[in-house]
Amino acid sequence: MADSGRVVPVDIHGQRYPIRSGLDPEYVARLATYVDEKMRAAAESTPTGDSLRLAVLAALNIADELFRCRDSTRARDGQLAARAEELERLLDRVLMA
Repeated sequence: MADSGRVVPVDIHGQRYPIRSGLDPEYVARLATYVDEKMRAAAESTPTGDSLRLAVLAALNIADELFRCRDSTRARDGQLAARAEELERLLDRVLMA
């Protein structure tokens, strides 16, 4: 488990947050920028002043991206496994000949 690390101040949707993390500060800043962009996109598509609602919409959009990426990775892994099995069968045939 990462140590408590240092505090990295970040701005998300006009609010400043002190993030304590053992991660690289530049990486934490990139994460915060990404979340800020998602919050701003949610604000553009849903004009409301409710920060909690915008945060939930941004979180849902980020979760959707994550799930799509996982599905894509699983599909690609399945294709690679099928190709590896086919290569193994071909090698077995060649070696037994």
